Amino acid sequence: MAQFAPDRKTYLRSHLIMALAAMVVAYVALVLLGRGDEAWVGPIAAIAAIAFRGWFLMSEALAEVWSLTQTTLKGPYGKSVPLGQIAKTRSITGAVQVITHSGDKHLIKYQADPQAVIAQIEAAKRRDTQD
Repeated sequence: MAQFAPDRKTYLRSHLIMALAAMVVAYVALVLLGRGDEAWVGPIAAIAAIAFRGWFLMSEALAEVWSLTQTTLKGPYGKSVPLGQIAKTRSITGAVQVITHSGDKHLIKYQADPQAVIAQIEAAKRRDTQD
């Protein structure tokens, strides 16, 4: 019925936000530790670390495609969630969190339009319930 592939721009944006946050935290941490004269190193190290992480994990993260069938939400690595088991779906900063009745949580990461993904899953749940 539908496939939810990660969006490259969303992936890059999330890493940019992580890098900016890490830069601030690194700077503040070094200042608080009394290393104010060397605090400039923290932001540089933080951005380098996040950039390396983003580059290293990009091919793996962008290959994690979820598929929606008539009765199941199928994810990478053999994940499978029957639609009747989905208790809640919600958007979390560019991702869709799927929560089952038993409390299992799954993330459909790096979605350009998380609300559209949620709408498709909820519509499929309603159709599955009617059958």
